[in-house]
Amino acid sequence: QCEEAAYEERWYSAGKWACVTKGEPMYEQSISMSFMKLMRYICKENSVGCYLGMTIPVLNEIHLTKEGTELEHEVVTAYYLPGEFQQNPPVPTDPEIHITERAPLRVITRVFYGMTTEETILREISLFWELLGSTDTVLRETYIVAAYENPSIPQRRNEIWFICRA
Repeated sequence: QCEEAAYEERWYSAGKWACVTKGEPMYEQSISMSFMKLMRYICKENSVGCYLGMTIPVLNEIHLTKEGTELEHEVVTAYYLPGEFQQNPPVPTDPEIHITERAPLRVITRVFYGMTTEETILREISLFWELLGSTDTVLRETYIVAAYENPSIPQRRNEIWFICRA
């Protein structure tokens, strides 16, 4: 069969990430403000005073409300530090940026295209659950939206990640 897979499973090794947490009224506001802070860190506002290099994807960790019908306001936006900075990450000048060691991660992921709004994310989560069916192998309250292209690209590539239980 040559059909494109509906989803795939991936493993990510542990690593250091620069993270910003925002809780604006709208998801789009939170990720926009966080990404701008991370871009300033990447471009020069760090202890080595130089451009660190862009890595993809940029991750946005989201949580659903107890009812599962809305996103919690708090979103963690994360940028993976390039290999040469993994052992000794440059210190951010912005106190809202934290360097975090993230544990290895196993995810089930599905691609979608376009803008990432609360509405599109909730729709993608719902569609993905329909595809997967009933399972208790993944978390139900925490998800990751992975962005692979500049937010200004109208049909940019994104993924929704379901996090597998340990």
